[in-house]
Amino acid sequence: MDRIKPRTLSGFMELLPKEQVLFDRMTDILRENYRLYGFTPLDTPAIEASEVLLAKGGGETEKQIYRFTKGDSDLSLRFDLTVPLAKYVALHYNELSFPFRRFQIGKVYRGERAQRGRFREFYQADIDVIGDGKLDIINEAEVPAIIYRTFTALGLRRFKIRVNNRKVLNGLFDLLGLKERAGDVMRTIDKLEKIGPEKVKAILSDDFAVPGETADKLLALLSSPDPMAALEPFRGQNELLDQGIGELSTVVGYLSAFGVPGDHFTVDLTIARGLDYYTGTVYETVMLDHPEIGSICSGGRYDNLAEYYTEKQLPGVGISIGLTRLFFVLQDQGYLNPQVNAAPADVLILPMTEDLSSAISLATDLRDAGVRAQLYTEKKKFKAKMSYADKLGFPFAAFLGEDEVNAGTVTVKDLKLSNDLTPEEVRELEAQGICKQVTLPVLEAVGYIRRRLGEEGAQMPIIDKGYFKEKYGLQEPEQ
Repeated sequence: MDRIKPRTLSGFMELLPKEQVLFDRMTDILRENYRLYGFTPLDTPAIEASEVLLAKGGGETEKQIYRFTKGDSDLSLRFDLTVPLAKYVALHYNELSFPFRRFQIGKVYRGERAQRGRFREFYQADIDVIGDGKLDIINEAEVPAIIYRTFTALGLRRFKIRVNNRKVLNGLFDLLGLKERAGDVMRTIDKLEKIGPEKVKAILSDDFAVPGETADKLLALLSSPDPMAALEPFRGQNELLDQGIGELSTVVGYLSAFGVPGDHFTVDLTIARGLDYYTGTVYETVMLDHPEIGSICSGGRYDNLAEYYTEKQLPGVGISIGLTRLFFVLQDQGYLNPQVNAAPADVLILPMTEDLSSAISLATDLRDAGVRAQLYTEKKKFKAKMSYADKLGFPFAAFLGEDEVNAGTVTVKDLKLSNDLTPEEVRELEAQGICKQVTLPVLEAVGYIRRRLGEEGAQMPIIDKGYFKEKYGLQEPEQ
């Protein structure tokens, strides 16, 4: 029989067990934090009718979408989580309560050229608040707080949330006589950080006939260290601009009350996001030590989520994290925490008797107490069993020999403590109630393991090396 060489398609991520634990821990933290803000989980189908997903049609989206037929059905894999949300809200409008706050973490598919850090199948983590006819500006001010809390909970510290308002940009372009060239101008100023003001001015003047004086005025405003103050002289000259400045001031004014430190956000008038989609506040989040990565979380305010599916006016605000790409970047840059417990269980139970009843009962008691337990019953030598435990990183091993079974006890070994501890170190640990190895009655052993696991607490999946270097002068935290 010919063997087929196993392979994973280009652009599709497959993780080893320890990495998968870290990835799942990240998604768990996202879910925990989204729920703190009153978002409800949602899971829409990965496959939809093509006419639903391609309602807007055209452009790169249609070129990259995975489309196929099954019988008489024309089907497509979802390209993002926003279009399925729009369909969902339009379909269930009469059954939902507004504002409708949902989060969704799921895979999306894009048939683009696979390259380093770019995937064809990847997880997105989205939140959106959808209003019925209207949506209060406070929702736009709350979003940066969610970004801040979420990334901090993951373990990141050195990041900044950039905030702008599309009405400010559109009002400025109108005021400066650039309304007809708004798209070209925006795409050009988006390159400001990469190529600098002189080259941007040259492109504006040479390619789009923007007068030099106008380009200078625009670039001076965009590069101002205090954008809100720089906008003040333009008040009262354009209605849309005034509205945008007012909304931006409101958002910035509430960020402190929402718990976002001043050094974690900034007003950046170059942030625009989708030209045809976002209509109000827009956000981009960047890692300060790796600006070359670009935005790790972005989004903004839009006027009508479901215009292709319903006549109802459904404004909203939302953000999206490209979770697979973020994980790849963090792994590539050495940000993943090697100390996170990635073992499949907290305790590996090693029975030393023919009768396994006591070992099975111990496993049941541990699981009833919320402790993950695995029975190891393979007929291997002791050294092989300990090698298995060590390789998978089990925190504890539980031994049940004849003596333990007869006495109703269990011997618990802490596998994370070094074998070469000095007697003084052993005594110091014992004074703290931490033993390298201890024999206890079964129920006491269960309580001991639970307490020890609780002392460690939930470990963050990310170590922000830049933060530790800045605070302690270290390249990374001490292990």
